[in-house]
Amino acid sequence: MAFNDDEEPPPAKPGTARPMQQQVQLTKYHNSKAPLAPNDQKVVLELKGVSSAASRAPLDLVAVIDVSGSMERGGKLENAKKALRFITRKLTNHDRLSIVRFDHEAARVCPLRCATEAAHAELDALVGSLEPRGATNIQAGLETGLDVLRERRFSTGRAANIMLMSDGGQNEGDARKVEPGDVPVHTFGFSSGHDTTLMDAIAKKSLGGVYNFVDDESDRPTNLSETFSQVLAGLVTIIAQDLELTVTPFLDEATISKVDAGSYPVDMGTATGTGGSSSNSVTVRFGTLYCTEARKVIVELALKDHTAFRPYNANVADVRHRFSFAGQQVTSNPERITIRRSRRAAVALPRQVQAEVARRQHADSIKAAMEKADGDKLEDARSILAEALKALERIADPMVDMLRKELLKLLELFKTPDAYERQGRPSAMSSVASHDRQRFTARGDAEDIRIFATRRMDTYLGQAKQPDDKPIPSADDDVQEEPPEVPQAQDMPAEPMAGKRTLAVALRLVTVVLSLLAFSIMASTRTSAWNAGRYEPYRLVTALPARCYFLFLFLFLFSSLFTRIFKRT
Repeated sequence: MAFNDDEEPPPAKPGTARPMQQQVQLTKYHNSKAPLAPNDQKVVLELKGVSSAASRAPLDLVAVIDVSGSMERGGKLENAKKALRFITRKLTNHDRLSIVRFDHEAARVCPLRCATEAAHAELDALVGSLEPRGATNIQAGLETGLDVLRERRFSTGRAANIMLMSDGGQNEGDARKVEPGDVPVHTFGFSSGHDTTLMDAIAKKSLGGVYNFVDDESDRPTNLSETFSQVLAGLVTIIAQDLELTVTPFLDEATISKVDAGSYPVDMGTATGTGGSSSNSVTVRFGTLYCTEARKVIVELALKDHTAFRPYNANVADVRHRFSFAGQQVTSNPERITIRRSRRAAVALPRQVQAEVARRQHADSIKAAMEKADGDKLEDARSILAEALKALERIADPMVDMLRKELLKLLELFKTPDAYERQGRPSAMSSVASHDRQRFTARGDAEDIRIFATRRMDTYLGQAKQPDDKPIPSADDDVQEEPPEVPQAQDMPAEPMAGKRTLAVALRLVTVVLSLLAFSIMASTRTSAWNAGRYEPYRLVTALPARCYFLFLFLFLFSSLFTRIFKRT
């Protein structure tokens, strides 16, 4: 069956005044100094979506829903229908939705059609007509969903995504054989009986897709709607597609020894540097980026031996990113990583680099604990998690509290073999998927662990929990109520900033001392100049105002200094 009957979307909405180059912002975190001797330097490069979600890519979404016989138990299919209705309310007439159902075979319920007000009732009726039956052929459902997207007539500038939900394991076909390409496939494992490894593998094979665990043992029928709402909140705020980050070192200064980008693909290549020289470059491909979402990459640079040199500012690498939006390609100007090389060098890593390294080690600990638990060594697994929890005590960062909460939850779910099978493994697997993608996933409950959640996700979570009789706000209402974006600093070497704060405090101390000295001089009546009779009238006229002036100056500077000290502590 041909699927080239997708509805023609309306003309694109006019964009905002913000230049497209500014929709994605690069921030560099690294030491500002390094030795002249050979050494290794860790650099964290962060790409963040800072554009308003009012200017975002139109969405082509295919919801692939399991309607096999097991979905009848526990009202699972009814919960899935409720989640689908939430989706239809959150799409605008610039977005398009198609629904694919699968049991032992797959069928497209409707083509990609614009989610206009007139279409909402028809889509709701189609959702309501879904009935449970048959076996579970996830491969057929996924292939049909991908065909709907690949055979589109209108695709330029549109963000294609698949949301796939199943409550069990495949008993027909093999979804591992399906190649999703660059289409993100977000999977939802509903209930403790689903095949966690399969659902995780499907999402991981796509570019940017994530695996979500939806616990059906919590006796909360809104659980699936809440989890669907979180992924949808990201999809309706896509402000960059085909996002890539390229790092090109200057070979006379440094080489790239390692790149940690989680589970995103890393391509080695050759780029032309300054002056036409060639240099080994590394490109990381991220796919889509949501508004206020961030991607961090740890790049380890091996700096060369320059002990024969005098101290100097070393240009060690160039960083460039590119993405597409509204059918146009956007490429940033190269930004340089510069480090001061001298005999003395910073020992400790900047706080932001330490926190990101700790988060990666945290994710590795969860993976290692899963390997032990899968080998029937639960005590060893719990020891690994406990050590990871202890390691977080040394890190001061806002995300650490959430990482600690994540580990405490996993320790509970790793207590017994039964708890691990039912909830521990899927929770740990979704946690690893979240850290590898740097994207929110549900670890059984969408409101429990909120790592990487965006502000729109927070909004949708509250709306998904509302009673059925309360109307769901439209996507346009959500945009109007969105708080204004906060500008971010673009370069954070950390050490210079700390040095500037130290210098500012020192200057204020000097100013206070000088003010005290001047005040004591002006207040004194025993100087020879004032004791001379001819200056007596001037002394009487100027002494009191001068004293008052310097007293007020001293009090002002004194209060300013201590206010800053208290703020820092």
